[in-house]
Amino acid sequence: MSMKKFVYLFQEGRADMKALLGGKGANLAEMTNIGLPVPPGMTITTEACKEYYRSGKKLPAGLMDEAQRNLAAVEKAAGKKFGCDRNPLLVSVRSGAMFSMPGMMDTILNLGLNDQTVKALISNTNNERFSLDAYRRFIQMFSDVVLEIPKHEFEDILERQKTKQGIRFDQELNPASLTAIIEKYKALVKEKTRRDFPEDPMEQLTMAIEAVFRSWNNDRAIIYRNLNKIDHDLGTAVNVQSMVFGNMGNDSGTGVAFTRNPSTGEKALYGEFLTNAQGEDVVAGIRTPRPIAELAQEMPEVYRQFADIALRLEKHYKNMQDIEFTVEKNKLYMLQTRNGKRTAQAAVKVAYDLVQEGLVDKQAAILLVEPAQLDQLLHRQIDPAARLNVIAKGLPASPGAASGLVVFDADSAEHQAKTGKKVLLVRTETTPDDIHGMIAAQGILTSRGGMTSHAAVVARGMGKPCVCGCEALKIDHETKTLDVAGMTLKEGDHLSIDGSTGRVILGDIPLKDPDLSKEFVAVLGWADELKRLGVRANADTPADAQKAREFGAQGIGLTRTEHMFMGQDRLPYVQQMILAETLADRQEALSHLLPIQEGDFYGILKAMEGYPVCIRLLDPPLHEFLPSLEELLVETTELRVSGKNPAELRQKEELLKKVRSLHEFNPMLGHRGCRLGISFPEVYEMQIRAIFNAAARLTAEGVKVLPEVEIPLTIDLTEMNFFKERIDRIAQEIMNSAKVHFHYTSGTMIELPRAALLADELAQASDFFSFGTNDLTQTTLGFSRDDAEGKFLTHYLNEKILKENPFIALDRKGVGKLMKIAVEGGRSVKPDLLIGICGEHGGEPSSVEFCHMIGLDFVSCSPYRVPIARLAAAQAAVAKNEATGTR
Repeated sequence: MSMKKFVYLFQEGRADMKALLGGKGANLAEMTNIGLPVPPGMTITTEACKEYYRSGKKLPAGLMDEAQRNLAAVEKAAGKKFGCDRNPLLVSVRSGAMFSMPGMMDTILNLGLNDQTVKALISNTNNERFSLDAYRRFIQMFSDVVLEIPKHEFEDILERQKTKQGIRFDQELNPASLTAIIEKYKALVKEKTRRDFPEDPMEQLTMAIEAVFRSWNNDRAIIYRNLNKIDHDLGTAVNVQSMVFGNMGNDSGTGVAFTRNPSTGEKALYGEFLTNAQGEDVVAGIRTPRPIAELAQEMPEVYRQFADIALRLEKHYKNMQDIEFTVEKNKLYMLQTRNGKRTAQAAVKVAYDLVQEGLVDKQAAILLVEPAQLDQLLHRQIDPAARLNVIAKGLPASPGAASGLVVFDADSAEHQAKTGKKVLLVRTETTPDDIHGMIAAQGILTSRGGMTSHAAVVARGMGKPCVCGCEALKIDHETKTLDVAGMTLKEGDHLSIDGSTGRVILGDIPLKDPDLSKEFVAVLGWADELKRLGVRANADTPADAQKAREFGAQGIGLTRTEHMFMGQDRLPYVQQMILAETLADRQEALSHLLPIQEGDFYGILKAMEGYPVCIRLLDPPLHEFLPSLEELLVETTELRVSGKNPAELRQKEELLKKVRSLHEFNPMLGHRGCRLGISFPEVYEMQIRAIFNAAARLTAEGVKVLPEVEIPLTIDLTEMNFFKERIDRIAQEIMNSAKVHFHYTSGTMIELPRAALLADELAQASDFFSFGTNDLTQTTLGFSRDDAEGKFLTHYLNEKILKENPFIALDRKGVGKLMKIAVEGGRSVKPDLLIGICGEHGGEPSSVEFCHMIGLDFVSCSPYRVPIARLAAAQAAVAKNEATGTR
């Protein structure tokens, strides 16, 4: 039986092997094979990582033998030998998962150095300072990543030596200082590990590969994968690549660049470089780098070559690229390319421009925009009319505006956000360990680092506003204070940032609705051409309905009438209706509610002229419209003790008695939905009459209306017949009386397993089905959402019992199976039965894809998520080769 292949030389791979070689390895292979200057190397596969975890964290048998055989080919290509004391090959060891996870896993540079090979490096380069600095960096990285000695302990040694020498920057360290640092680093390693720093290069490589595999499951990587819905079982590849050095003097350097601006999408090289530096220096924010355009003056031939390669890569991949490069003694080397992470604004512009440039067609273009990202464009920006107290300016690293309470560490950000406070994370620079605080914060502000620093890249990926490299800020993490513009701000003070301009603003700032670009309108127009699913919105007011139309909704998929009962002009009548002891008293209260409800429906139907509006009759239990039991107990007790107001006491006691009679042990499964309509048919009849009165008035005014009356929580055909008779009778009465005719339909919300299982029966009395997937998820899984999310659901996600929160992304295996049964059952009776979804899942991209797959007609979501659903619906159609538009 042949052994599984765990190691591939770069020339053996291809771009389409990302699942096996990781994104970095696949792209290094592709760049090698199209003839770009890539330092030779090899990739250890994701399969090796999976095997490592399957076997209880042990490297697969034979892996290092295979690595050593492939290393010989790398040595030949590089003209150097690993571990040789005359011409040593040094390598970088980097992680590289299938999906880009910037900064989440670990990297080791200069591996292969020891007390002997560093002498050879000094001799071969004739550069003692560079060689000793490379050794110093290697010991520090290896000890942090592999030996797990905290990084700050090495930083303390480094800072003390810089102070002793009287310098500020690492690159100013002289050979004597570097020699002293190396000795102190080694002594620290011996103290912490009780063994000498490993000198054998093969031992170093073995330990480094294992450490990269371990880093797949470090805390920050797990948090990042949870945030970005990346499968935890994919594993990471390891890339072992010949070192090239950007820190060999001023004719060397390193940089990171995008083929287009990742914030705006503008077509121009965008990035930064540092002379006399290694790659980690650019992204770590240790020194503030220089704009890539300045490389044209510094190294004109290198810049010209780099610009040509950048253009070539973008044409090859048909996407904006994020490129890492190093220059060693005026020779350019390409270290990485990947599809560049970008803001929503940039994603939309890049997609639009690539179509105009003829690089991609519309179908390919819409796949370049993450639907969830569009949320960034739909919310408010700083009101240009506002007067702002700008106290500093940094680099505009990720657009959008944010206000919040200043916090100086990630733990505080997370804690404060959990209490409902909006916070702004302020750091000297962020590291991958700050990921949880960045998620919790409204925005990120750093005093160091550039546009490609960790803070900038991660914030752009999250859609968070970010300002980087604001050097005017003097941050003291010990005292938790910030000095700027002659003032001191403390933790908890209010501060704002504008990630589009780099401004730092004192206090909170007023915001305004966004202006949607021509590119946004065009790309969403392409999505509408290509999608099969209709997209509606959930809207309870005319203003919401109008906003939904602005965002491209093709109707209302859910109007919740209970929200209309809570206004101050109507709640007293609602409570009067609930407290009524007789039918006559109840109808008296309903007579006041009828014109109010009619006005509500008039406004919504008018706002959605020509489009269907699905109106759900009253759903929640009646006790939700009354004061809480606990409040009434306190009030009656206080009145009884005081003895001051007997009339009010009697009134409160009557109310308390009614609230107690309505109290339910499990209200979600209690007296609500159509069960209310059966117990109190006059309530639903009032709502039906209000809907059709509004429809008749608008029809008489020449407005086309398409009301859909939805019965919630049904489980049986007899229930549907009970309501259908009333709906049809009242509609006919009103049309006859008003001498108008309008089209209407009636149907049900499928939100209980029995309804899904008996969909063929319910279809006999339904013109449409709409899945209420929030309740269907609760009743299928037996999870009360409020209890599950507050208590145990995080454990289910952490233990990987569930891969995703089922209240955010549809549970395809369970809830999805019931939905399929309902679709098949309903359409077996009525082939043209209209079926949609109106739960919160209707605006979540993977759930939209599932709705497309099982043949739904529409999804419905909140107005601000309508563009997300439109794009997700188009992507689902393109992915299944079922796009409706022209190609």
